[in-house]
Amino acid sequence: MDKEIIIEEYSIDWARQFEQEKRKLSEILGDRVKSIEHIGSTAVEGLGSKPVIDIAAGVNNLETINKFIEPLKQIEYQFVYHKEFPERRFFRKGQWRAGTHHLHFYEFEGEHWNNQLLFRDYLRKNPDDARKYHDLKVYLAEKYRFDRVAYTENKASFIQNILQKARPSEI
Repeated sequence: MDKEIIIEEYSIDWARQFEQEKRKLSEILGDRVKSIEHIGSTAVEGLGSKPVIDIAAGVNNLETINKFIEPLKQIEYQFVYHKEFPERRFFRKGQWRAGTHHLHFYEFEGEHWNNQLLFRDYLRKNPDDARKYHDLKVYLAEKYRFDRVAYTENKASFIQNILQKARPSEI
């Protein structure tokens, strides 16, 4: 059974945790990554979230990630293979289904990388939509208390709507 999904109130400590982790990752990965970004709800000031720090690392080629598996073990990141997500590589710090940090490698400036930043930046600039997202997450956490897959799947349409709003309109 999954760990219970609990949406916590925003904590300024999340930004500090990200900065600490970014320093560790930068030491290990060096210039093999183009950028390391704080993503997800913990990256949006004022937005409640599961207390998991989501981190995006941008690389030129996802195939290079195999070289990172052993070095990342030194700072407690475990590679988790997801064949259903060919657009990223995923590492977890902490227990299965109860990680403290999730590290997502994306192709730098590729579609999935850009969508992560677009979503985060839009919510940072639009507190009304951030509040709606918070309310949805609280509702879903109650409805799917021990089902992370259903919780995540039921956020998808909201996220897609935000991405549509956030994309620059084409003239």
